[in-house]
Amino acid sequence: MIASSDELEPGREAPDFALPDATGAVRTLGELRGRPVIVYFYPAAFTPGCTTEACDFRDNLASLQGAGYVVLGVSPDPVARLAEFADVERLSFPLLSDEGAETARAWGAWGQKTVAGRTFDGVIRSTVVVDADGRVASVEYNVDPVGHVARLRERLAV
Repeated sequence: MIASSDELEPGREAPDFALPDATGAVRTLGELRGRPVIVYFYPAAFTPGCTTEACDFRDNLASLQGAGYVVLGVSPDPVARLAEFADVERLSFPLLSDEGAETARAWGAWGQKTVAGRTFDGVIRSTVVVDADGRVASVEYNVDPVGHVARLRERLAV
């Protein structure tokens, strides 16, 4: 996989966004200022890796929230698909629709990737931790979904 040339770096202010969630309500990063936020980008709802990762966040949500973190999942899926994904997988954190991938591009989570021998542009599975002041605390691109949340919790000491 090849990452985007616009990757975020720790210390930089995280770009704001205004994206609809699975209910259609528009969410912004700015409205969460004062709280640390985990923003994870995933390619597509209902695919094996994305389902594994989403369910892993779901299963660890209490400990992350207990440490003060807000979790947001972002994908290019339309709102209706996200609503179905949240319902089927019982996801209780916001899933945001970035259909034009503008937010993914701004966050360095869009670029050329190769899957099953096919090369194309798409969402690069990524996780960005934003501190309470709105700055990037940590960033990880090309995330392996299996065990990712456990590794993230260890890094965050949660």
